[in-house]
Amino acid sequence: MKVLIVDDEKPARDRLRQLVDESGKHEVVGEAATGEQALSLVSELAPDVVLLDIRMPGLGGIETAHHLNALDEPPAVVFTTAYNEYAIEAFDARAIGYVLKPVRRERLEGALAHAERLSRRALTELESVSGAPSGRQHVCALAHGELRLIPLTEVRYFSADLKYVCVHHETGEDLIDDSLKSLEDEFAGEFVRIHRGALVRIDAIERLEKLPGGQTRVVLRDAAADNRAGDELVVSRRHLPDVRRRLKHGRTT
Repeated sequence: MKVLIVDDEKPARDRLRQLVDESGKHEVVGEAATGEQALSLVSELAPDVVLLDIRMPGLGGIETAHHLNALDEPPAVVFTTAYNEYAIEAFDARAIGYVLKPVRRERLEGALAHAERLSRRALTELESVSGAPSGRQHVCALAHGELRLIPLTEVRYFSADLKYVCVHHETGEDLIDDSLKSLEDEFAGEFVRIHRGALVRIDAIERLEKLPGGQTRVVLRDAAADNRAGDELVVSRRHLPDVRRRLKHGRTT
């Protein structure tokens, strides 16, 4: 198998490379020191499995794995971790591959042999019980075969059109592979649904504005261009009470 090693510490990457090379069964095709680098290399190198450190600055291992799942053919993932016994029970209970640091050859070879692609549900459950940072801080768009990370704080709103969801952000628009319902469930504390086809980030809303005819629309902060298609940001009667409540109480759900 082709293996990509991801760890922010070079000695850890060197150790893993040595163990993989000594096994004679697999090939290390690349190394990355950050989650962002890992996503770029996965698109370029198409490894079969990623050895992924969980605790890294910036994009952590679990969030990186979430974004790997956005690929048409995601690699298998084996986490490398120094987590405590309680967290390890969570890995075992969910049949998620891992190796403990310091990594032992036998354990690594066994984990690689049984490496599988991880479901989003398994990763979400792991977050909730392992003490790892909870939730994605980015959404992931696939453009021209490459993954692009969009910080959640830069997202203005999500809109759905037939089977596609578009993320409207500070530097443009991108199509993403998430459903509007899954985004609403995952980011319920930060976004509010204004009608069946749109979620708006609460912090991006400047005010509600009455339109001729009695409708109400959302006006975004410092984003006049985003309101060029005002019909997209019209609040439905069904959702208006909740939008008003959420604006009054901020992110409180």
